[in-house]
Amino acid sequence: MEALLCPEIIPNIRSSIDDLSPSFEWPMKSLSSLAPMESSDKGDKDVDKPRCEWNLSLSAAIVASGSAKTAPSDAIGAIEFDSTGEILATGGISRKIRFYRMSSFPDSPTVVLDHGEVLQFCICTPAKLSSLRWRPDSSNRVIGSGDYDGVVTEYDAEKRVPVFERDEHGGRRVWSVDYTRYTGSVIGASGSDDGTVQMWDSRAAESGSAEPSKIRPGGGSAICSVEFDPTGGPSLAVGCADRCAYVYDIRRLVDPVVALEGHSKTVSYARFLDPRTVVTASTDGSLKTWDVSEGRRVVRTYRGHVNSRNFVGLSVWRHGGLLASGSEDDNVVVYDTRWGDPVWIHRFGVGSGHTGRVGTDRQFVSSVCWRQVGEDGCVLVAGGSDGVLEVFSGQHN
Repeated sequence: MEALLCPEIIPNIRSSIDDLSPSFEWPMKSLSSLAPMESSDKGDKDVDKPRCEWNLSLSAAIVASGSAKTAPSDAIGAIEFDSTGEILATGGISRKIRFYRMSSFPDSPTVVLDHGEVLQFCICTPAKLSSLRWRPDSSNRVIGSGDYDGVVTEYDAEKRVPVFERDEHGGRRVWSVDYTRYTGSVIGASGSDDGTVQMWDSRAAESGSAEPSKIRPGGGSAICSVEFDPTGGPSLAVGCADRCAYVYDIRRLVDPVVALEGHSKTVSYARFLDPRTVVTASTDGSLKTWDVSEGRRVVRTYRGHVNSRNFVGLSVWRHGGLLASGSEDDNVVVYDTRWGDPVWIHRFGVGSGHTGRVGTDRQFVSSVCWRQVGEDGCVLVAGGSDGVLEVFSGQHN
């Protein structure tokens, strides 16, 4: 699916921006002295035997309205839950943000549902979407999006209209958008094909009183992923097409706190498991966890999914220590952070009745998202390159 291809590496010269807080001094580590070191699992009997402690099963399958068959033009590139875990939003190359209420999904996996049967409403957008993120100060009312025209747009989900727009990437595709609450402000960030991460204070940006901060983590290579520490800390993780991920302290953006070097191809996603642990995904077909408090030490490498050219999604369920990834062989793959092999694999479409998926291109799972609410039960949602949406639920064994 060409529309979801990860960007190529673009060599350039690194640039930096002025310090957001000149009085702050960060004890920088020497990156050249911190060699990657992956921990060994040998001798640990528990680690030698991966096991899934969650009973995961398909609970709903949703396809495009009007037909049990879907089309490649409806590829899902982003799936996001609001903070309550009740409202689900999806976006992709169909130029629509679709909103669902989880309580409206029946527990009937053998029945193929139309989007129209469970869809609450949708917002049409002017361009294909690559990312979505709910703005944290909006009481789950405002959702931000990044699109293929290089624009970040915020939409009021109640009024179903755009309320704010940023066009700082020169028309180059925006791959990722995120927000954080920090020191009384909501700070936004976007990463783009132009090789920059733009970061702004939402209040100042809306009033037009401040220019965005800008960094080039990969010397001009495309930025595939940005994520703030979800616990509210000052860290920002960046995945880049130069095969590295970077962690920045947003109080001092001149240089990264640490560069995570170890993947052999584009780093398509960088996610926080906790404030000291970052998970990365790459088109080299692997995931890695990193202990960023100790520089760039690789804790574990995970293999079992297929990923060599497309965005297939990465989501971290922090309560349960589970990682989810899509796959180019049309599987949803779940890892437990304690083991490098998958603990659960689901063939997309099998058991839900929507076999015979259409399209000239080979289908793949293009996006995944864990619901972060709850500890006794889990919910995982996966989207396909043909627009199919599947919802999985699980209970602890």
